[in-house]
Amino acid sequence: MIEPAALQASSGELESLATGMNLLWALVVTFLIFFMHAGFAMLEAGQVRSKNVANQLTKNMLTWAVGIGVFFVIGMGISNNVGSLLVGGETTPLTMFGEGSYDWAMWLFSAVFAMTAATIVSGAVAGRAKLRAYVAYTFLLAAVIYPVVAAMVWYAPGAPEGVAPILTGFGFDDFAGGMVVHGVGGVAGLTAAWILGARIDKYGDDGSVNVIPGHSLTFAVLGTLILCFGWFGFNVGTAATVINPETLELADFDYVGSVAMVTALGMGLGAIGASVVSLVTTQKVDTLFVANGMLAGLVGVTGPTDLITPMGAIAIGFIAGAQLPLVFRFVEQRLKIDDVCAVFPVHGSAGMLGLILYPLWSIEGTAIGGGLVAGGILSIEASAFVPQIVGVAVITVWTVLATAAVWGAFKAMGQARVTPDHERDGLDVAEHGVDTYPEFGKPDVATDGGTVDDDGPTVIRADGGEPNDGEIKMVTAIVRPDRLGAVKTALAETGAPSLTVTNVSGRGSQPAKKGQWRGEEYTVDLHQKAKIECVVADVPAGEVVDAIREAANTGEPGDGKIFVQTLEDAHQIRTGNSGREAV
Repeated sequence: MIEPAALQASSGELESLATGMNLLWALVVTFLIFFMHAGFAMLEAGQVRSKNVANQLTKNMLTWAVGIGVFFVIGMGISNNVGSLLVGGETTPLTMFGEGSYDWAMWLFSAVFAMTAATIVSGAVAGRAKLRAYVAYTFLLAAVIYPVVAAMVWYAPGAPEGVAPILTGFGFDDFAGGMVVHGVGGVAGLTAAWILGARIDKYGDDGSVNVIPGHSLTFAVLGTLILCFGWFGFNVGTAATVINPETLELADFDYVGSVAMVTALGMGLGAIGASVVSLVTTQKVDTLFVANGMLAGLVGVTGPTDLITPMGAIAIGFIAGAQLPLVFRFVEQRLKIDDVCAVFPVHGSAGMLGLILYPLWSIEGTAIGGGLVAGGILSIEASAFVPQIVGVAVITVWTVLATAAVWGAFKAMGQARVTPDHERDGLDVAEHGVDTYPEFGKPDVATDGGTVDDDGPTVIRADGGEPNDGEIKMVTAIVRPDRLGAVKTALAETGAPSLTVTNVSGRGSQPAKKGQWRGEEYTVDLHQKAKIECVVADVPAGEVVDAIREAANTGEPGDGKIFVQTLEDAHQIRTGNSGREAV
């Protein structure tokens, strides 16, 4: 016979085990959500020009660095107190909402959601916002703007028993932050971009839109896939309690499989929706639209992840992806707002649509008897949509007003935007004093093919005569950038290793081609080239010309040209030598 004391001890051990499992799960998904910052950094860096990459990466790192401390000291307390006060409850301590290890882990879980909302904004204001203005806005978003929204939906620890946060009590549902996190980030980004104004040369004097492609689709797609991976932590991780420590029964994990399935379906159908609209409107499947569509589909199902059927995930994911190209064009061409990384159609409108439309496919049948597909009943209860529309509207209005006030104040003080000269030079140099691609400021120019002689400088051969009729010759070649390595090697073999290389663009016999960026076509008639200048005296210019021509030749139009000219004189700075000796 087992003694009661033994049963009690066994029960206590099981409760500790359940708590430990819950804690482990919460921390794992928290770390997964944190890793989404790597995805945001890559995605945004790929969509900006090469001269602004370091600035974008720095903003993403500082979002976390500044925001996490602010949320710890101010933001979490604001959420708790505002959430409680809105429903007539008592205030709570300013920082965390508990003193145990699990409470602290859940604070960090809350913080990574707040930081996600903050970092979304950086993509909208890319290329022209002052770093100090962005960091100051991040401070205020983490301290006040986001916490107030979270208080209306998620947090009210001092509320009377049985009383939910004000919007949740009204009937508004947002499981994983489709509006609380992504909607806030998307709306805030659009508002900030509107206040700042468009990048230089984005719009012509007649209002026409000029396409400004980002510098790396590779970065953008890799960042997208990292975000998709982290999103499982975002959505699935919101089912935070694995086992109820008191009853030892499955808690949130009772429905976690459905959440995972809905997340995966939304991701895939978002990409398909964006692809279909891109194909219909441009006759091409735009790569960036596919990437952004995956994210829009995820955002669409994030809010109602626990509330919709699998068919609902398919429908909402597709709609969220399909609206992306249309909303992006509307924002860019009609509203004339330069949303560089498409943060509003990806995070804003997609999140709104998902939450407003979810009753059509609700597993609870609040609108159409178990959902349109599950129930098949076509009588819509309008009351099911009202709380969702009201909740989305309230959060949107608060975010727009708060964001416009902050960025409007920065603009009035002349602190919102960098100077035109700094914008043209690039924020990497202006704001950070670095060049992300230091060779030529471009990532697509090869610099290999040269040789280093550890025994000393290469000795130019003497052929016993005076080549070039005793004159100094400059051989200038315009070649394809990808042939630069071969040309350098060929020149070294001729005994003419000294050369100057410049990254240039121009046009000649190579025909213009069409490019596409987010479905918008643009003409490329200035092609990227490498300009090689080689000055020779003892080495025959003809040999240099032959070496370059053979190394640079692909047989296609656009291989370039070679020019030879006589130089009047040359002077070596270090020695003072002149003429042939200087060369």
